[in-house]
Amino acid sequence: MSDQVIRQWNEAAKAYYSLPGLFEFYDLYKVFLPIYRKNREYFYDWCEIGSIYGAPQDCLWGGGRVGFGDASPEDVKALTDEYGISAHLTFSNSLLREEHLSDKRCNALCKLFEHGAAENGTVAQGTAENGTASRGALQNGIIVTSDLLLDYIRKNYPEFYFISSTTKVLTNPEDLSAELSREEFRYVVPDFRLNKAFGFWDGLPSEQKRKVEFLCNECCWFSCYDRKNCYENVSRKSLGEDCEDHVCVSPTAGDGYRFSEAMKNPGFIGIEDIKNVYIPAGFDQFKIEGRSLGSAVILEMLLYYMVKPEHQLKVREAVYLDSMLDLF
Repeated sequence: MSDQVIRQWNEAAKAYYSLPGLFEFYDLYKVFLPIYRKNREYFYDWCEIGSIYGAPQDCLWGGGRVGFGDASPEDVKALTDEYGISAHLTFSNSLLREEHLSDKRCNALCKLFEHGAAENGTVAQGTAENGTASRGALQNGIIVTSDLLLDYIRKNYPEFYFISSTTKVLTNPEDLSAELSREEFRYVVPDFRLNKAFGFWDGLPSEQKRKVEFLCNECCWFSCYDRKNCYENVSRKSLGEDCEDHVCVSPTAGDGYRFSEAMKNPGFIGIEDIKNVYIPAGFDQFKIEGRSLGSAVILEMLLYYMVKPEHQLKVREAVYLDSMLDLF
């Protein structure tokens, strides 16, 4: 980015993280969030938790990753309400049809999460831009791919805000510009391969920059030509269709996800990038992937992105020594 853009640093600006595993890593967050609240000095002052995203196992509207979260929805909502963190339901199935909209379980999730916490118990009002608590109010969001589902939820559960899913695989800047112009979406998650397209990002108006949510730590092969088919395979499995597993075309597919390898990806966004490039240029939304990983790996990501190096061991010990948490 240009020196002129870099100089637009605003000391009050912050990064808001969208963290993985709303249902999948409930037990981890139940331990981690009290540390975050009690020992805020351990954490960077330039970042906050804006939201936690995910979906329970066997969720018909789910997509992106095959969900395995088995935490009680009521417990999950109580936790995010308590800490003033926006819950993002990952309803990014791209293959939904009209008959799927009446699914009882997914509609029950919408009814439960539609109204965030408010001091007087009413519908949340005056919510901050990132969805977190403002004047005692909290608003939750839906990550969506299907316009059919988007229209249905907007009509029946109007208190949600919406995030355009990265499963749309928006790699063309013109398509991304059109998506950012859609008023239905508060945030849009572009394909990670556009993360370093600085010529495009520099040209966005400030109001659209605030809508971009960058996927920071994708480990997918940067040259992948089959990403959309991978996501569609997950959508079919969520619908209960009998289909074969998608075969990843990456040359290193057999190695699985490794955070150390993700850091080498050309699209990787690290903490120095966030602090010194993206925030000064007017971007403040950053998504961390990892719903299909283990709690121990997620903890390492949280430590890297949020905790000062001199305090990482303290946080790691506090989490590891909690007798109620099985990290592996």
